[in-house]
Amino acid sequence: MWELTKSFRFEAAHSLPGTTLGAASEEIHGHSFRAEVSVRGTPDPATGMLLDLGLLECCMAEVQKTLDHKLLNKVETLGQPTLENLSRFIWERVQHAGKITRVSVHRDSCNESCSYFGPQG
Repeated sequence: MWELTKSFRFEAAHSLPGTTLGAASEEIHGHSFRAEVSVRGTPDPATGMLLDLGLLECCMAEVQKTLDHKLLNKVETLGQPTLENLSRFIWERVQHAGKITRVSVHRDSCNESCSYFGPQG
């Protein structure tokens, strides 16, 4: 079993009212994000690849364009711009590229990350 991961970075701003962080979180502020998309399985014997990374890269580039240098509170269908919602949002936009097993979003400067493993059920 192999797991293949590709990542991209984006810079974005958001505000998160109603957290215990108070006013600092409620004001519009920005972060550097790193998103990782992982697929798991066995490489195709003919190609030696688990997934054509070019396919995944195209899907990820579209998501990056949607999020990079944006105010996340205004991104349609994202909801509250939390790490949880970002990881789900990215999953929904790359899942057709292959057998996606995990999407993780990191805010390295805050030592935080969240992973989404797809819908349950």
